[in-house]
Amino acid sequence: MPTPLELWVDECAKFTKPDKVHWCDGSDAENQQLTKEMLRAGTLYALNQQAYPNCYLHRSDPTDVARTEHLTFVCTKQKEDAGPNNNWMEPKDAKAKLGALFNGAMRGRTMYVAPYILGPVNSPYSKVGVELTDSPYVAVNMRIMTRMGKAALNRLGGSNDFVKGLHSLGDLSPERRYIAHFPEEELIWSIGSGYGGNALLAKKCHALRIASWKARKEGWLAEHMLVLGIEEPSGRTTYIAAAFPSACGKTNLAMLIPPASQKGYKVWTVGEDIAWMHIGDDGRLYAINPEAGFFGVAPGTNSRTNPNVMATLNRNSIFTNVALTHNKTPYWEGMDGSPPHEAIDWQGKPWTPHSLTKAAHPNSRFTTPARQCPTMSPEWENPKGVPISAILFGGRRANLIPLVYQAFNWQHGVFLGATMASETTAAATGAVGVVRNDPMAMLPFCGYHMGDYFAHWLNVGKKLKHPPEIFRVNWFRMDNQGKYLWPGFGENLRVLRWVIGRVHGEVTADQTAIGHLPKPSSLDITGLDVSPDTLRELLAVDKAGWLKAVEGQKALFTGFGDRVPKAMWQESLALKARLEAGAKAPSHA
Repeated sequence: MPTPLELWVDECAKFTKPDKVHWCDGSDAENQQLTKEMLRAGTLYALNQQAYPNCYLHRSDPTDVARTEHLTFVCTKQKEDAGPNNNWMEPKDAKAKLGALFNGAMRGRTMYVAPYILGPVNSPYSKVGVELTDSPYVAVNMRIMTRMGKAALNRLGGSNDFVKGLHSLGDLSPERRYIAHFPEEELIWSIGSGYGGNALLAKKCHALRIASWKARKEGWLAEHMLVLGIEEPSGRTTYIAAAFPSACGKTNLAMLIPPASQKGYKVWTVGEDIAWMHIGDDGRLYAINPEAGFFGVAPGTNSRTNPNVMATLNRNSIFTNVALTHNKTPYWEGMDGSPPHEAIDWQGKPWTPHSLTKAAHPNSRFTTPARQCPTMSPEWENPKGVPISAILFGGRRANLIPLVYQAFNWQHGVFLGATMASETTAAATGAVGVVRNDPMAMLPFCGYHMGDYFAHWLNVGKKLKHPPEIFRVNWFRMDNQGKYLWPGFGENLRVLRWVIGRVHGEVTADQTAIGHLPKPSSLDITGLDVSPDTLRELLAVDKAGWLKAVEGQKALFTGFGDRVPKAMWQESLALKARLEAGAKAPSHA
């Protein structure tokens, strides 16, 4: 008797008509074979195997270099359930439209059946998915990013409880490119793209869009968050989850190296992009990292910004859309050292420092195994997860948002996350540097109505006996000359130390209209090129700017319609009232 998985694979194969079907076992031998086939086909290029053992370069189609949010759909029976934050298509229409493109799309190709686990192999919180793809590049990346192969098949057995993902490169035409999610069926269809976020269906599609729908149904949170642990000289470790939009420093923060001034501190990486958080028996929130690898942005990554990731990606990694030097090593803008005298750029064209184009695409990527990271926490594969004491929300803001401040309570913290905005980056198609609302850094990834998402956060908070404290952070505040006021990188540990102090009730704060702000004396700036005046500017509350922001909050919530919880409107009105009440003598908390 065939299993539900075998029946589904057979059905999809009849539909897409591949020449053959290959069931991935996740083994080294299989990985080597797929790599050889791609090298022969010219879709993968070997890097210098002495300098970068088992590392390869892939170039995607020039029209296929980032997430295509305008071609990404959530297909629910009721349009309102998808919400105004998602593009919607009626499920039958989506299946008819994409089905016509999938029909025979794998002819002349191999269909790879890639079963995978998201989360530690033995965790009760982990989930099984299966991606069917005609891209060997996707198959080898899925091996890095998930627990792919036999372990997943063993966990699944004869069950039908798995997320089904069907992917084909199609003809790579932007005119025939769609990523469709059917959350009610736990199904994903993606065609016409080979780019990571559009093609590695375990990532944003499953781990966030489908998982967020499932999490609301089952009472947990699937979030676009890093998770790190900070070990103090005393030996106490505190775990923090943090939500930042793509390319806003998540990976750098997750792998932060304490500067020499912060002796005795260690930072442990649990995850750098996605967190699944469940309520533990003790009433605390526990997080697992569903992924097994890092899918990071290359440009700007170097041994100053992130030495740990540089130590991680120099073996067993795949680079996408970076440049290739004459020594067959990868190169991207912002890498260590001087640019090469000449290189082959991300499109395969000759490049020199005098070229008018970038050597690497601004959204070029690396895929690398998490286990290789020097700072991976001993707890990163703990089946129970790690207990979360603080949640940070942050983005790129040149002004308005202080360096750090704390919410008054869980509801106010949800409001801080809901009203988060950030300047856009190259991780998504569209203009760069525009301030856009991105609630909880989940706007492109929430698989259902954002108003219902806010309500779900509020409901989870009601069930927590010991909810994490919630904070907003902003490392990117600038002065009038466009210079960053805060040094960032490793020095962000000084801010995290204040967060930990607040979590454990060890430091006081000033209560302001927007939240609890650090007393200047409670932030350690010893040895930094940060004057007391600069620190005051970093912690300033611009009343006029915040009153203007309140007007923006009205537009944000109105845009999400009547499903926005009343609590969010109440928080906005309360913020306005506090601002209009004027500066009062701060109370201490």
